[in-house]
Amino acid sequence: QVQLVESGGGLVQAGDSLRLSCAASGRAVNPGAMGWFRRTPGKEREFVAAINWSGGTTYYTDSVKGRFTISRDNVKKILYLQMNGLKPEDTAVYYCASRRSDRIVASTTQHDYDYWGRGTQVTVSS
Repeated sequence: QVQLVESGGGLVQAGDSLRLSCAASGRAVNPGAMGWFRRTPGKEREFVAAINWSGGTTYYTDSVKGRFTISRDNVKKILYLQMNGLKPEDTAVYYCASRRSDRIVASTTQHDYDYWGRGTQVTVSS
């Protein structure tokens, strides 16, 4: 079982930056591929970014390409999302997700993920 805890959200102005972190813990913790998703009120949760186990392959939704960067530290078991040039439309609750340890290929599909954090709120004012 893997527990995921997000941090780093907050209220910022358009154009600012934030870095989200997701710490993994639990017995025999070895997260597989990981990803970030987000949900805004009235909408379904959507894919933001994903990274494979080694960190060598990443995927992004089109709206964040060139602004967001996903990375991971497998020694510290932390997933990051560096968000630059934030826009009001980035306002959402951001969720960290992990696949099982044997599933190392990144996925853009939320149903492929086995473990989820509770989310962290990001609010971008105009």
